[in-house]
Amino acid sequence: MPGIDECLLEAMRLPGARSAAVVDWVSGLALGVAGDPPGGDYEATACETAELARMVAEYRSLGPLSAAGPPTGTTPTAPDPTAQHAGTAPAVEDIITTNSDSYHLLRFVTGALDGTLFLHLWLGRDEGNLALARIRLAEMAGRMVL
Repeated sequence: MPGIDECLLEAMRLPGARSAAVVDWVSGLALGVAGDPPGGDYEATACETAELARMVAEYRSLGPLSAAGPPTGTTPTAPDPTAQHAGTAPAVEDIITTNSDSYHLLRFVTGALDGTLFLHLWLGRDEGNLALARIRLAEMAGRMVL
């Protein structure tokens, strides 16, 4: 079972990989990094991607289709952002953000630190293969141990 460093090295071997990180989406702390981060700052990149991951993980509207919504005739409430996240791995598997020259792929790691970690892979659009990256990050997330 690979640890953080082994997973990051494996991620960096993917075609088009520019950087990879393991981030705690609750604190915004990068637990491990490899490559050159967007903007040149690992801490800022970790905080910014954690904000996106936190938003997706906390809102029910982005959860599974089988999740029961609020009762008919009631107004849905926003989640409490100060609530404890222990044992609350997000229902979302990954997040993909695209821009003109690259992809950002965030893959949630279940089971590690109560499901509050994700892998962030930054891929060059011309060299990268988004489908392959999704498959490989899913495999890495399933095997990673801390």
